[in-house]
Amino acid sequence: MKKQIKTDKAPLPIGPYSQGLVINETRMYVAGQGPMDVAAGKMPDGISAQTAQVLNNIKAILEAGGFTMEDVVKSTVHLADMNDFKEFNEVYASFFSGIFPVRTTVQSVLPGGKSMLVEIDVIAEKT
Repeated sequence: MKKQIKTDKAPLPIGPYSQGLVINETRMYVAGQGPMDVAAGKMPDGISAQTAQVLNNIKAILEAGGFTMEDVVKSTVHLADMNDFKEFNEVYASFFSGIFPVRTTVQSVLPGGKSMLVEIDVIAEKT
């Protein structure tokens, strides 16, 4: 069974996709999230602040679907500049404890011009 997840605590989709999908109440897919702060109506500056905002957006979507950051088993990270990796990684690590999810990190051309520095999507599973 597939259930669409939607929350106003994270940026709403601007295209034909869902923020998140829960499959059989045990697995959740979260669409790629950028660093838009919905409360402020803008993206923060710098890779550290943007990484934190992206992960807070993901956390909000996960929680709306009944999942937590501890349920994340896989993430895919797109960085606009791999020179930001170290700073990104420090913030990323602070959002997880115990067993870290597996991760792929690549350099990508991101939407939003030069202001968007990071985008992350995740898969979560209840075990």
